[in-house]
Amino acid sequence: MNERYTWMSSRWVVWGAPLLIILLLGGALFRRGPAAVTVEVGQVSSQAVFRSYVSSSGEIVASRYADIGSSVMGRLVELKVAEGDRVQSGQVLARIDAVQARSDLEAAGAFVKALESEARAARERSRAARSDVELALARKREATLRLNRVRELVDQELLPTAELDAEQAASDVAEAQVQAAQAVVASGDEALAAAERRVAQARAQVTRAQDVVSKTDITAPMDGVVTRLQVREGEMVVFGVQNQPGTILMTISDLSTINAEVKVAEADVLRIDVGQSATVILEALPGREFTGRVVEVGASALQVASTAAAAREFRVVIRLDQPDPTLRPGLTCDVEILTREKRDVLTVPLQAVVIRPDPSGNGERSGVFSIEGGKARFIPVAAGIIGGLDIEVDGVNEGSSVIVGPFQVLRELQDGTPVEVGSLVQ
Repeated sequence: MNERYTWMSSRWVVWGAPLLIILLLGGALFRRGPAAVTVEVGQVSSQAVFRSYVSSSGEIVASRYADIGSSVMGRLVELKVAEGDRVQSGQVLARIDAVQARSDLEAAGAFVKALESEARAARERSRAARSDVELALARKREATLRLNRVRELVDQELLPTAELDAEQAASDVAEAQVQAAQAVVASGDEALAAAERRVAQARAQVTRAQDVVSKTDITAPMDGVVTRLQVREGEMVVFGVQNQPGTILMTISDLSTINAEVKVAEADVLRIDVGQSATVILEALPGREFTGRVVEVGASALQVASTAAAAREFRVVIRLDQPDPTLRPGLTCDVEILTREKRDVLTVPLQAVVIRPDPSGNGERSGVFSIEGGKARFIPVAAGIIGGLDIEVDGVNEGSSVIVGPFQVLRELQDGTPVEVGSLVQ
């Protein structure tokens, strides 16, 4: 029996002691609860002046510029400017071979002279025909008077009827002559009108030929600087036709006013209005800043090359207040546009504000997590403007601590979750 007791005691030591340890540890863990999550903490700070910016990049462009093309086709025989030259409105920039254009003008002028001669002859014939009509009408009136006198004398039986018949025949001949003369006048008027139409058409051809000749001289449409020169003497120049762009000879830019043209994402464009101030920084001029104001905000999105779904961008133009004479179109730039400014506001790091379901079931609400008694506590806040990496909030006290990360923790963090501070984010 003692042996059996000894054996059972040994079995209890082997199996019971570990089981007892497991039960004790389980009870301790049950009382302790889930392990705490390590978080990063930041503070609610007060900002005397808090600004919200929209940042973008683009390039420097002239406020006014013109791509100079040609309205005639031919060989460029003279180029009178170089890139970077300053030009004045009306100045001749280049010349295109005008031999054919001048030949066409001379031919059109000679044709006009010939037609004008024909028109003068038709005009003289028309005058002569009208004179013939006047003469025929006079003869008709004379014949009518004689006919009336003879008719009276015949009625008085002072002349024979044969005399009346003769005068009637003479009157009929005079009437026929009048009609014939009037027909000649009508025909002459038609011929004269046709000749004058041909003269007008020929003169229009002369005007067109003169215009072509004048356009062989390429002139500056405004004062400015030659910012791009794309041709050389001797090259062929063509004008644009449907679906076929013409040759661009050069670009003239008015550099008295300079713009920065940038592309702004659709998420930010609604925050931008005309008149907002902006700061422009150029990589070509490090250490310098240029101030300006928004003068144009695109009303529609820019065209994208790809048909795949992509974020849209809008064109925004900033006019520089005091442009540097050394600025040139095409220089890249970075722009910060001041969209909002507030004073005496409370801010937290942007990542501290999270969205959680509203307990009332009415959608979602924004808020931050604080730490109370070692646990995360959700505090609803009203979010305001965003400035850099901070965001305006209302609903917390200055200097209070809020959880700002890590991002994966914040994304799944719930009210009441045990937390422990890993680091303090300044």
